[in-house]
Amino acid sequence: MLLVSYIKENRENVISLLAKKNFTNVELIDEAISLDDSRKKNQFELDNQLSELNQFSKQIGMLMKEGKKEEAEKTKSKTAELKESTKKIQAELTQIGEKLQQVLYQIPNVPNELVPVGKSEDDNEIVFENNPKINLPKNHIPHWELAKKYNLIDFELGVKITGAGFPVYIGKGARLQRALIQYFLDNNSEKGYTEIIPPFVVNEASGIGTGQLPDKEGQMYHVTEDDLYLIPTSEVPVTNIYRDVILSENDLPILNTAYSPCFRREAGSYGKDVRGLNRLHQFEKVEIVRIEKPENSYNALEEMKDLVKNLLEELELPYRILRLCGGDTSFASAITYDFEVWSASQEKWLEVSSVSNFENFQANRLKLRYKSEGKTQLCHTLNGSALALPRILASILENYQTEEGIKVPTILQKYTGFDVIK
Repeated sequence: MLLVSYIKENRENVISLLAKKNFTNVELIDEAISLDDSRKKNQFELDNQLSELNQFSKQIGMLMKEGKKEEAEKTKSKTAELKESTKKIQAELTQIGEKLQQVLYQIPNVPNELVPVGKSEDDNEIVFENNPKINLPKNHIPHWELAKKYNLIDFELGVKITGAGFPVYIGKGARLQRALIQYFLDNNSEKGYTEIIPPFVVNEASGIGTGQLPDKEGQMYHVTEDDLYLIPTSEVPVTNIYRDVILSENDLPILNTAYSPCFRREAGSYGKDVRGLNRLHQFEKVEIVRIEKPENSYNALEEMKDLVKNLLEELELPYRILRLCGGDTSFASAITYDFEVWSASQEKWLEVSSVSNFENFQANRLKLRYKSEGKTQLCHTLNGSALALPRILASILENYQTEEGIKVPTILQKYTGFDVIK
């Protein structure tokens, strides 16, 4: 959530930068400014009346001591009227505050100056590419056929148990999945990240805190009876550990990593891009989350990019890094880098990680602050996938297939206990 003070001081620049995200609702910006002006006006009036009430209370005490009962009663009458007036102003203030918050919830984060202009993923900027030649067998096939051939994943069984988008991993497919999770967590822990096992369902306040709610697209699974939400990523519960917290400067930076299943409705996703592991309703992911001082957050972003880059290098997968354009950058992000791996049999790039700096956007919603030299200010939050498993697994199956079977990346063999799937 943007600070209303920032919006007021930088109105034209905010409007200009938000246009990068295809946000053109200037009326919402002006409504936020107007509501804040009304809030300040009412607060000023309330403060004056409360001060007057305090003076009346002192006068009543003095008049009673002096035996001036009649004058004291008249002052009491004025006090009663003033109390009614303050109640009305307080009610108006609450109403204005709630309305202002709802308006601010609808305004996206301002993109960083580095974010390129563009309307969709077609306008994203490639900033790095490592695309070695993959020597595939002549009869190479996509991962969903490999999964069936080697009995690694049963998509039909998942449909029977739950529905489309909920695969069942079997035997060496499950072992390979578990190996990836263990490898990612071990790597992140070695890099200084503290491992967290968070809840996999969250309350509404947690969803609001990280910007998933209000959920305009209806992408989160909602347990209506308990008013809880299945998490779309462990970023949500892990970041909310620090909601309504004031940290000391010495606490920063905070580096956390977490594994979790992730649940996304993926409403509106149809067609060939949903084949196999390409797009699921339930999948596994290892996440990295950082809480930083504002002046350090962009150095932290580079460190996170390097961590993800190293994972893909060690898996020896063809990959590239994209800087997302404004139209493809998420609501809450100030800047995002996507990592994509090459799917050889599908001949397409598959996103496996988004590394984002939210600056103080999430922290303002979370009321996540730190104290330095007696002053309290908002932290910066960052997160990234390190890594999301389905498309990594798809890329491994396709790129490592041979006539004899599917090789296992060297870095994973100590976790799987086997070096080839035959």
